[in-house]
Amino acid sequence: MLFNALTPELIVAFEAIVGPAHVLTAQRAEATATADAYADYGRDHTEDLHFAPDVVLRPADADEISQIMRLCHAHRIPVTPRGAGTGLSGGALPIHHGVVLSTDRLNKIVQIDERNLQATVEPGVVNEAFQNAVKEVGLFYPPDPASKGSCSLGGNLAHSSGGPKAVKYGTTRDYVLNLQVVLPTGEIIWTAANTLKNSTGYNLTQLLVGSEGTLGIITKVVFRLLPFPQQNILMLVPFRQVAQAAEAVSAVFRAGIIPSGMEFMEREAIAWSSDYLKIPLTLPEDITAHLLIELDGQDLDQLYKEAEQVYEVLEKYDVGEILLADNATQKDELWKIRRNIGNSVRYNSVYKEEDTVVPRAELPALLSGVKEIGARWGFKSVCYGHAGDGNLHVNIIRGELDDEMWNVGLRQPISEIFELCVKLGGTISGEHGIGLVQKGYIGIALKEANLNLMRGIKDVFDPNGILNPGKIF
Repeated sequence: MLFNALTPELIVAFEAIVGPAHVLTAQRAEATATADAYADYGRDHTEDLHFAPDVVLRPADADEISQIMRLCHAHRIPVTPRGAGTGLSGGALPIHHGVVLSTDRLNKIVQIDERNLQATVEPGVVNEAFQNAVKEVGLFYPPDPASKGSCSLGGNLAHSSGGPKAVKYGTTRDYVLNLQVVLPTGEIIWTAANTLKNSTGYNLTQLLVGSEGTLGIITKVVFRLLPFPQQNILMLVPFRQVAQAAEAVSAVFRAGIIPSGMEFMEREAIAWSSDYLKIPLTLPEDITAHLLIELDGQDLDQLYKEAEQVYEVLEKYDVGEILLADNATQKDELWKIRRNIGNSVRYNSVYKEEDTVVPRAELPALLSGVKEIGARWGFKSVCYGHAGDGNLHVNIIRGELDDEMWNVGLRQPISEIFELCVKLGGTISGEHGIGLVQKGYIGIALKEANLNLMRGIKDVFDPNGILNPGKIF
């Protein structure tokens, strides 16, 4: 890919579009003591990678983004769209420098349509803020990534993010009806209609969701919503054998129960997180893993009946004393522990996180395979994830690994982990995306024919290859 360098004339043109206050360069950052903030635009939550942009632009709407893209397309300037920067695959890293286009000013909830159970939202809105806004009117937006308090909806759309409630309610893509998108060439389109059914042409909406900012820049989204479930039950189930914790997941579903959350946590994962948060949690010595199981709905009596069925399933396994959260504070603390495992791992060690996913019944085989590969290659892993989806986050801990092993040698065992996923009927990412750090492994999951189709789609949308270049493939 051949790109051109930014010129002073283009900087002036960008200032005319978004205003000088929303154009940030390294020189201006130094002059205004905002160098740290500027540097943040060159990193996300992926390991310790950093790529400095040439300029950061903060447009306010689709029209400004359209003008920016027309200029960048004409002058072959690379553009990296960016939301909140909480990604774990390097998808928002400006590896070719150029323009970082931040969507943080597109942060309005445009409309909550209570009659049709829909909402129109801009991509810079934080996930949890949107959830809270619709909850106030009795509605429910289920996708809830662990970083929901800081991640933006635009980033969720880019990766079709999931979260704990995906097991019952689905991922981000299951709630998208329509998108306003600025194409790399500057045109503004809507991808569909605000209807629950649509058989009009190709499904551009679902093509854009999960495209990781490589096909277009989403500037508005119309979500479908659900009535808010008023009741829930939460239980923390300790297991003496890790394999049994993984096996119990499928058994609960086979018993006819669909939890609204089914989370797996190895002993070290839950211990690190509770210590990190200073939330006391008793962990008997013989406990090796936990499942966090949530049931939700409108009828509390019905939920207790379902909980009794879950208990009947768990009686077949070697479990410790099950904790049934008996108040909102205790529920919040347990979910806080689960959602902060990633932060606690980051606090304890340099690490690489692999986002593996298999059919849920294959989770025991995946988990044992990961540990076998780690033992053979000499690395330790801390595992946790959305067990109900078969989505296991494998955190490879650096520990005593030398630079050569950490930077190069791990590629082979990581490949083996991904090969195992595919062998078990899964793939190499469930919700984090491919981005930069996983693109070298994509051939494990997809044939060259698949990749050629994707490259062809990319060429149609982005003939000059300027939008988020160097990602996915």
